Amino acid sequence: MTSLGTVLLADDDRTIRTVLNQALTRIGCRVRTTGSTSTLWRWVEDGEGDLIVTDVMMPDGDALDLLPAIRRKRPDLPVIVMSAQNTVMTAIRAAEAGAYEYLPKPFDLKEVLSHARKALEARQPTARADEAPTRAREESLPLIGRSPAMQDVYRIMARLMNTDLSVMITGESGTGKELVARALHDFGRRKSRPFVAVNMAAIPRELIESELFGHERGAFTGATERAVGKFEQAQGGTLFLDEIGDMPHDAQTRLLRVLQEGEFTTVGGRKAIRSDVRIVAATHQDLRGLIHEGRFREDLFYRLNVVPLRLPPLRQRVEDIPDLARFFLRRAEAEGLPRKSLSQKAMEALAAQSWPGNVRELENFVKRLAALSANDLIDAEMVEAELAARPSSADEPQPMMGESLGAAVEHHLARYFSLHGDSSPPPGLYDRVLREVELPLIALTLSATRGNQLKAADVLGINRNTLRKKIRDLDIPITRGKKLM
Repeated sequence: MTSLGTVLLADDDRTIRTVLNQALTRIGCRVRTTGSTSTLWRWVEDGEGDLIVTDVMMPDGDALDLLPAIRRKRPDLPVIVMSAQNTVMTAIRAAEAGAYEYLPKPFDLKEVLSHARKALEARQPTARADEAPTRAREESLPLIGRSPAMQDVYRIMARLMNTDLSVMITGESGTGKELVARALHDFGRRKSRPFVAVNMAAIPRELIESELFGHERGAFTGATERAVGKFEQAQGGTLFLDEIGDMPHDAQTRLLRVLQEGEFTTVGGRKAIRSDVRIVAATHQDLRGLIHEGRFREDLFYRLNVVPLRLPPLRQRVEDIPDLARFFLRRAEAEGLPRKSLSQKAMEALAAQSWPGNVRELENFVKRLAALSANDLIDAEMVEAELAARPSSADEPQPMMGESLGAAVEHHLARYFSLHGDSSPPPGLYDRVLREVELPLIALTLSATRGNQLKAADVLGINRNTLRKKIRDLDIPITRGKKLM
């Protein structure tokens, strides 16, 4: 068999090296393997190899830091980058540094071999990347955090960047749902086309259909001229439907028809207009609960929920608070406020808070600190004083210390019944309450066991098959440990 060429394979996992070595050899490659970036660089300097397949994180360094040097030394040497961390910025850094391809782990072996074969057969020089744009993009991308909870988000986003699949982003207010939607657009295949956002909760219900689909002159009182709707404005790009749970039933029916048929008509119009948009929806509400209450169409839910993406509240990613706070201080400085920094004790005071308003509340608070602090270094005393004075401290209902889970549920249900007054709640309350308890219980147990379903089932005291069914039914994302494929 004629050799395709020599592959320099770098990965600190011996098992992965063995499997890839055998697979690459079978398709006609010569393979040299190493577990260090220093050996990989020595081979590059010696002029060896026709292709590099490398993991990102290795014991003696980050392979992505080596890519610019490889591009300068050997601009014709393609590099396939693999990573188990799968952050959005890892994928972006790989592209900016000139990687031939980026593949997240766990990888598909056939996909690795396919890209390796194409790279070796092409042997085309790759333009050297400039490192500066990478840093600028990293600074401008407001998706901050290296916590396990955010790694799960990045893994899903990395797989969605070059697809047109509909995405449903769920999460509490202030968790950054629109930022994720914008990142999916800005780094996806539609990035050169418009990104149009519309908030269902901010539009009068009677105007939502006109806002989405546009209207013809004379379609209703006050329609003095034709108006272009959000679907036409977003043509070829991404339409972000925020707070989709607030969409009226009639508008839901029209939206479903667009998703099914790929075309729509304006309000008062007759001519069908073809629609070419990617839909990203978001909500802080329990859409399954709204379905049970008859307030949201189940068929529309499944059309939108092709890929569910849940954003964690800030209290589940407290280790990200220092990075977020520093980022917001830099942003405040760019907006004209004095340069400030936070002491270690001040950071600890921020991390000790529950932040019911999530990242948005933290950002506003940090900007307030930057504006009010007379000193360059913001200390813990000032943080604590502002925390005591913040409006959310009084306005947000705080959980009672020492309150049992049963008491908390009782308070929640008592409030729920009181909101209905003398009327009865919609049918199906039992299943809705169980679902609300089950979802965080299972999700947090899986997070605690790092996605190990056997351990999670044991902790929960249920059968593994039962756990799998509940994961599927509740659309719970899984955090997995390192896997081969």
